[in-house]
Amino acid sequence: MTEDINLIEDELFEHYRFEAGKGQAPLRVDKFLMNLVENATRNKIQKAAENGNIFVNEVPVKSNHKVKANDVVRVLMEQPPFENIIIPENIPLDIVYEDDDLLVVNKPAGLVVHPGHGNYTGTLVNALAYHFENLPLNSSERPGLVHRIDKDTSGLLVIAKTDWTMTELQKQFAEKTSEREYIALVWGNVEENEGTIESYIGRHKVDRMQMASFPDDTTGAKYAVTHYKVIERLGYVTLVSCKLETGRTHQIRVHMKSIGHTLFNDERYGGEKILKGTTFTKYKQFVENTFKVLPRQALHAKTLGFMHPIKKEFMRFDTEIPTDMLEAIDRWRKYSNNHEMVEED
Repeated sequence: MTEDINLIEDELFEHYRFEAGKGQAPLRVDKFLMNLVENATRNKIQKAAENGNIFVNEVPVKSNHKVKANDVVRVLMEQPPFENIIIPENIPLDIVYEDDDLLVVNKPAGLVVHPGHGNYTGTLVNALAYHFENLPLNSSERPGLVHRIDKDTSGLLVIAKTDWTMTELQKQFAEKTSEREYIALVWGNVEENEGTIESYIGRHKVDRMQMASFPDDTTGAKYAVTHYKVIERLGYVTLVSCKLETGRTHQIRVHMKSIGHTLFNDERYGGEKILKGTTFTKYKQFVENTFKVLPRQALHAKTLGFMHPIKKEFMRFDTEIPTDMLEAIDRWRKYSNNHEMVEED
């Protein structure tokens, strides 16, 4: 018996909250939720537990945890019931390369990769469904997608056209043999010219819309490695290259913040505030105007490389940094050349 059932929606998850009744006999939490969450499968619930997204009395638990009388159970389901209903839409695609087995697209900032809460249409997957028939499904039943990037991140994605290509490309990403380089503009003067960030990335303990960096996997976080290199120092911000060994959610955004260099204008992680610089009014106005020029996190998936599953040739693709990022970089370059950097915060 349960009471106090709540459903709240946001852009990433479907949230459920249940309170076990006074007569609730001890029951595994996965079985408890199977009886309550509409359209849930045991696999989805166990995945939520593995990702640290099931809580009993606000404590993350494994799928075999026993729910008892009066326990409060919360679960965040990452795959809402309607996101697998794909409506084909005639959305233009910037195709960098295409053959019978795969294609590489250059995704603009603002385009969501796949349907989810608040974005059931108008996504890259909706566009793929219109332009291509019978794309293979990945493990999350999303057609063609081998990997993904955030809505407000621009850049390259490889799309599989066949089951074999999907399997082989996913294996390369898992075995870290693919190449992925991102360009980011971050707050602060990055001290080292290059370095490697290693940590475990998982859901933030307080703000569930964020990911966070952890020292180990006790919270269900996953191992992540990012290699960074300074491209240009621009006073209160730095232009860096980030190469991924792993592909965790928000990896670069979390890793750069963890070393004190949040991405410029990354609203979710606090980068939309003035994190470095002076208290001068003219400086604040300059930064606010630059935010308007680049109304998103300053991150672009610039280079993508992989072994073609059929041709057995290593292919590398490169794109230009988008205009909005280039304009923001140029503004910072001019500002740093014309002003002495003085920290007063």
